[in-house]
Amino acid sequence: MNPQNDNMVTIKQNEETFDVFYDNEKAGFMAYKRKDDFLEIIHTEVSEEFGGKGLGKELVAAAVEFAKNNNLRIIAYCPFAKKIIMKTPEFKAFLEQ
Repeated sequence: MNPQNDNMVTIKQNEETFDVFYDNEKAGFMAYKRKDDFLEIIHTEVSEEFGGKGLGKELVAAAVEFAKNNNLRIIAYCPFAKKIIMKTPEFKAFLEQ
């Protein structure tokens, strides 16, 4: 059994961040701004102790889902978020280039 599957990952959206929790402990966040028809991803950060668990990608996925549900285009100022979006075909369609 993969121990990672036993851990619960949740994302909470706030006014300017998506926060990721791993087993109810805050593990990281993504800072964003919503302007007109755009979701601007400013910064993504996951604490070192939670690295390698795919939590950064979970944050990007949450932002893309939010953009999709609100008919927004994404401007990724964050290099990590931009890289994940560019590598994921279903995310790439939302990126403003």
